[in-house]
Amino acid sequence: MKPLLVLLGVFGLLAAGTYFWQGYVNVVLAGNGAMAAMLLFTGAAHFAFTKGMMGMLPDFLPAKKAWVLATGVLEIVAAVGLLLPALRPLTAWLLIAFFILILPGNIIAARRHLNYQTGTLDGPGLRYLWFRIPLQLFFIYWTWTFSLAWPSYLANFSHVI
Repeated sequence: MKPLLVLLGVFGLLAAGTYFWQGYVNVVLAGNGAMAAMLLFTGAAHFAFTKGMMGMLPDFLPAKKAWVLATGVLEIVAAVGLLLPALRPLTAWLLIAFFILILPGNIIAARRHLNYQTGTLDGPGLRYLWFRIPLQLFFIYWTWTFSLAWPSYLANFSHVI
């Protein structure tokens, strides 16, 4: 829930800010800036909650701590990539793939009733997936919309991008 609040809150701030500074809402900047802020937030969580997030990984996967830390770095790098127009399309496609690839970790966490912040097994369980799966699809849609679709559509209006 917190990542969604970061995403929507930063989007609102950037949309309002670009409107007041530029005279129009720069949806590409607001959408990518918001996703970048969310990725910085979630990427930092990989370092703050490493032990708990290790429990989200399948049992057969070795070096769980390295995977958690690497994906945290990956999210931070993706945040930067979304803010650089030359890297944005590649970053967006890789981020969409990343969002698909991490979904099994959320399923594992739900099945184990994992509370990833504490590493304990008192989390919300399977009901968490009723929120998490649509949220994951929303993140994919958001990335596609603001990093790929809108820039392509607005390319005819170069002053907007």
